[in-house]
Amino acid sequence: SGKDLQELKAKDEVITKVNKLFIYTDSRDWKNVQKLFDKKVAFDMTSLAGGTPAELTPEQITSSWESGLKNLKVIHHQAGNYIVTISSAGADVFCYGTAVHYLPDKSGRNTRIFVGSYNIHLVKKESWVIDRFRYNSKFVEGNLDLGK
Repeated sequence: SGKDLQELKAKDEVITKVNKLFIYTDSRDWKNVQKLFDKKVAFDMTSLAGGTPAELTPEQITSSWESGLKNLKVIHHQAGNYIVTISSAGADVFCYGTAVHYLPDKSGRNTRIFVGSYNIHLVKKESWVIDRFRYNSKFVEGNLDLGK
């Protein structure tokens, strides 16, 4: 039916936005990363970094990511196992994610790998934008001092 088709289209648009978040981050395209976020984002990386969740602007998020990733030669995010729920309040996305950071290191330990999942919420404005972002760390493996 038309409603089912609309929901499938919305799910595809939402997954594309989440994929662009990872792809643009990997290519350090910070201006396009910023466009994927709403004006304020409920941002929670506490499972990895501690602290408390915060409400951040797109510029604050990308500034933090840019400085944390700038010394790395390669960043590679891989996401999958998407579960998307569309409602009148927006779209809830759950997915698995793996991030690999690579930098040739004299120790020979050239990588750091993050394994976890994401809970991302998007709202439909002119297009879908992310207004809530939470990373759920499972484990980090490899050279934890890479790029420092």
